[in-house]
Amino acid sequence: MTTVAKRPVLDTATAPAGARVVEPLKPALLLTQEHHMCPGCGEPLALRAFLDVIAELGAVDRAIAVAGIGCYTSFSGSVDVDLVQALHGRAPSVATGVKRMLPDSIVYTLQGDGDMVNEGLQEVLHTAARGENVTVILLNNGVFGETGGHMTATTVLGQRTKNTLDGRDAAYHGYPILIGDLIAQLQGATYVARGSVHNAGAVARTKKMFRRAFEAQIAREGFSFVEVLTMCPTGWFIPTGEGPAYMTETLGEVHIMGELKVDGRVRTTDELHAENVAKQAEVEAQLAAGGITA
Repeated sequence: MTTVAKRPVLDTATAPAGARVVEPLKPALLLTQEHHMCPGCGEPLALRAFLDVIAELGAVDRAIAVAGIGCYTSFSGSVDVDLVQALHGRAPSVATGVKRMLPDSIVYTLQGDGDMVNEGLQEVLHTAARGENVTVILLNNGVFGETGGHMTATTVLGQRTKNTLDGRDAAYHGYPILIGDLIAQLQGATYVARGSVHNAGAVARTKKMFRRAFEAQIAREGFSFVEVLTMCPTGWFIPTGEGPAYMTETLGEVHIMGELKVDGRVRTTDELHAENVAKQAEVEAQLAAGGITA
């Protein structure tokens, strides 16, 4: 007979001793914390992060969102920001029209990988190539979540989805598109970054990316792009609690996190990977020596 160890159960009814609130529990621009996402979905975390940045920049009155088609579309009823609904994949073109009519507004799109990289790849590439002064946000989980978890153009090799039960195979399905790398090569793109929401540190770094992207738009520098790797346990066929680890071990190993283009300097995903490995080795060496130094 096999004995299964019981996992500790944490009482979350009350805050632990010594705990204190360091940030508001609900962003000012979020009307409700209730949503229709599946348990373990990472998209609400990304939503909270960029809403916080918009408020911190004092851009609430002139912020206009253009939403694509996906699970995140349901957020349109829970955010206190002007919003335009676009057809599948067409959000960058709609955002272009909004920005040209209202040049002083802060215009951004909210799209998933199916919406942007499958349905509307030409839209985002041409918008970036023209240097349109808008910010495009990609929520990338590697699946068409709204339609049941089918493979998208960003699904990585070996990743299991509803129509790749044995994992994505390059010979049969092709290779994943690293959309951030493509956009970074375009002269009209001024800031390109890829973050994630798999832990608190990653959320904080992604929030800084949102801030830099919106600041680039405010400074009229051109097209800015932030890709956010998000969890989708339902589409990945894994237990909810395993979402963050699975994300870093699959999508995170291919769509490497970091800044791909800053101040005209372009870095590839391979270069980001090398930098991340070097940083991790430095941290481990400092920990082995007794602690991390400033």
